[in-house]
Amino acid sequence: MGQIIFVPREVDAAEARVAASPETVKRLSGLGFTVVIEKDAGANARIPDADFAANGATIGSAADVKSADVVLKVRRPTTAELKNYKPGALVLASMDPYGNDAAIAAMAGAGVSAFAMEFMPRITRAQSMDILSSQANLAGYQAVVDAAYEYDRALPMMMTAAGTVPAAKVFVMGVGVAGLQAIATARRMGAVVTATDVRPAAKEQVASLGAKFLAVEDEEFKAAETAGGYAKEMSKEYQAKQAALTAEHIAKQDIVITTALIPGRPAPKLVSAAMVASMKAGSVIVDLAVERGGNVEGAVAGEVVTTANGVKIVGHLNVPGRVAASASLLYAKNLYTFLETMVDKETKTVSLNLEDELVAATLLTHGGKVVHPNFAGVVTSAAVDEAVAEKKTAAKKVAAKKSPGDKPKGDS
Repeated sequence: MGQIIFVPREVDAAEARVAASPETVKRLSGLGFTVVIEKDAGANARIPDADFAANGATIGSAADVKSADVVLKVRRPTTAELKNYKPGALVLASMDPYGNDAAIAAMAGAGVSAFAMEFMPRITRAQSMDILSSQANLAGYQAVVDAAYEYDRALPMMMTAAGTVPAAKVFVMGVGVAGLQAIATARRMGAVVTATDVRPAAKEQVASLGAKFLAVEDEEFKAAETAGGYAKEMSKEYQAKQAALTAEHIAKQDIVITTALIPGRPAPKLVSAAMVASMKAGSVIVDLAVERGGNVEGAVAGEVVTTANGVKIVGHLNVPGRVAASASLLYAKNLYTFLETMVDKETKTVSLNLEDELVAATLLTHGGKVVHPNFAGVVTSAAVDEAVAEKKTAAKKVAAKKSPGDKPKGDS
């Protein structure tokens, strides 16, 4: 039997995705691994156990994680889950580490090598491993679908004998992967689309999709992009100028989709309450950044809010999970492609090279310590020690339950 890769059913009831697909199971089995899928792990992503089994997986239970050398997950393991993880196991997941110091300490305390897949560098070699891009692509698509659902009119222009239906006006704020897909989807559905972003490169991308670009194009704008391709946080002066430009534009829109995020920081506020109040009744705003505080004033995470003037603000959580069947296939491929780089083809085992740039960029915890430079000085050793103590206490309780104990007194 080769090393064991375990794929659990996600414990979060709101998470429908799964971290493996029949294709990745087949490939992992081909590399010499024993792949164990928890029963019904893919049920909410339309992948039945039979499809996993047909491609070489063993269908097991949550307890099988105890012997796993590698755990593939969608979301960061909870403290309860970590109690059953084997020290030294590799865990690949979307870790959401910012602001979750206790969770990072718990992973270090559990002795696992935890990889934050969202930290994958945006370089050519890692494109097929980039979960942010694969999931944001689907989020951008779904944002338009959700907007169309809430918008009680047709999106494309329709010329009929009974009259003409005007095309909906869609404004996309933030032209990253999600924004570009939102533009493309809205255009395919026949809407008139405009978009804005603080990165100069976005202007040409927007134009290539047949949409119009809107931005204050001053000197700060020309330098507003990081080496990694992310948007920089703009000055207060620029934000004020951009807000003034977009305020008038938003008042004329039927649908606004916001996608702006800054890694490690709260989402920037792009749409004020005054802007929302200026929109027509029946207009829709979809805030894809709502999980990070939101781009829209008045957005509520997990809810669709209708304002006093009849504007709907959509704040769905986990938007890629709303298209779990498609999102799981892409996410699983991201994880497989990364894990494959760590496989020694001769021994058919995972071999961790700490010098590899992909490993160095994504490794959060290893050897009982927090090793990622962004968190090594934030998560204290005391917190890790506390997590270790908690795991030992839990292990003792489990052992006590398994022991037969004293025999009851009675006749011999």
